[in-house]
Amino acid sequence: MADLQLKTPVAFIIFNRPDTTARVFEAIRQAKPPQLLVVADGPRENRPGEAEKCAATRAIIDLVDWECEVLKNYSETNLGCKRRVSSGIDWVFQTVEEAIIVEDDCLPQPEFFPYCDELLERYRQDTRVMHIAGSNFGIIGKNPYASYYFSRRTHIWGWATWRRAWQHYDVNMSLWPELKQQNRLLEIVGNKPEADQKTEIFDKVYGGEVDTWDYQWHFTCLWNGNYTIIPNTNMVENIGFQKDASTHTTAPPGDFGDLKVEKLQFPLIHPQFFIREDEADTLYFNKMHNPTVITKIKKRINKLSQKINQSANQ
Repeated sequence: MADLQLKTPVAFIIFNRPDTTARVFEAIRQAKPPQLLVVADGPRENRPGEAEKCAATRAIIDLVDWECEVLKNYSETNLGCKRRVSSGIDWVFQTVEEAIIVEDDCLPQPEFFPYCDELLERYRQDTRVMHIAGSNFGIIGKNPYASYYFSRRTHIWGWATWRRAWQHYDVNMSLWPELKQQNRLLEIVGNKPEADQKTEIFDKVYGGEVDTWDYQWHFTCLWNGNYTIIPNTNMVENIGFQKDASTHTTAPPGDFGDLKVEKLQFPLIHPQFFIREDEADTLYFNKMHNPTVITKIKKRINKLSQKINQSANQ
């Protein structure tokens, strides 16, 4: 994969962590994107020494030593996670048609970049697909031999999308009251525990109780009924579980904070059918929130996988 020339711009979201930023920057440096769009938040007034950390983090970007157009969107004041990341990605897609997006605590494997490159091109005109994830939390699709599967999840530990998809994003989730009133969330996700959990989260996000941007993106993809792509192997390691620096990932979420990364094989094997893997999505939810039912769903997925493999060998 080292011989492949990355064609897609990379958006890099940074803040105040020069240590993790340097490691992720090195991964980007090895991929050599033709454009690097950097989004940075400013220091918080009540945090002594943070201005120096932000400056040291931004200085890493000046180490670009490959042929690359570097574009910077730096805020001198602190906007917070919700406004800085959302406005930064808005700027990215005002500038380019598609992008690979990584944050300063998400360390991608080399295969992540050509994987995104290929799938961005393959599904560029297919409006059914809105999101390409680089991480996998231990759940594979029905066909374990495929490189990825279709999902309703929007994992953001390294991801990619297009302007045509991001144009639907609304950081304020203005349409949430309408969807909630119509009681459509249960219809969309297919199970009541998950619908209840998402309702609680979306209520808090809509009400401004949570300073974040990513649930709004998840809501956007759900509302529009679109598919996302999840790889069958995990290509991104989260290195940001630091109590003194992380905004949200101060502790690993269950057993997901220490995910092993795996080498993705090329050429990519594309799914035979364009069908969303609802059982895999439900298994993911249960792994996160209700581990007692995992075994039952795993058995169902394994049986379906065996049937697919048997059919393929006939």
